[in-house]
Amino acid sequence: MTEKIIIQKRPPKSPALAGIFSAIVPGTGTLYNSQYLKGILFIIIFAGLVTVQTHGGGQPFMGLLLAGFYFFQIIEAVQTAKSINRQELLESEAEKEPSVEKELLKIGAPSGSVFWGIVLIVLGGIFLLGNFDIINYDRIWDFWPILVIVVGLKLIVDYFAKKNGK
Repeated sequence: MTEKIIIQKRPPKSPALAGIFSAIVPGTGTLYNSQYLKGILFIIIFAGLVTVQTHGGGQPFMGLLLAGFYFFQIIEAVQTAKSINRQELLESEAEKEPSVEKELLKIGAPSGSVFWGIVLIVLGGIFLLGNFDIINYDRIWDFWPILVIVVGLKLIVDYFAKKNGK
């Protein structure tokens, strides 16, 4: 009697390693994921944002932009590594046994919502108006808690939408 030994193949990319690389030197997690152009672009953007910090213009928003970009590139590297692993798994499974369910998984379910796109457009518009001195940045800073309230309301609406959808 022969035993079948099943050796599981390691995932091609480690999300943890991609996140650690990005945390140490921004952009390197993306380079690890073999996205060279994006990685170099992230390094250049990070260097530019650090350089802008020394000139002191546009504070505190440039500091917030730097912090936001730093965390974004870490999360993006981790998610990309997970996506690469998922794609590799789907391709290896499709070689063994193609099925309709796996084809649907390959297409993927839509994720995210229009909400975050609208939030970014509104914030961009407000900052643009502030750059042209149409509105005052100090006045904008007084109303930042509204953003927290809007995000909280969106989370509540999403919760009840999921609950009613089941």
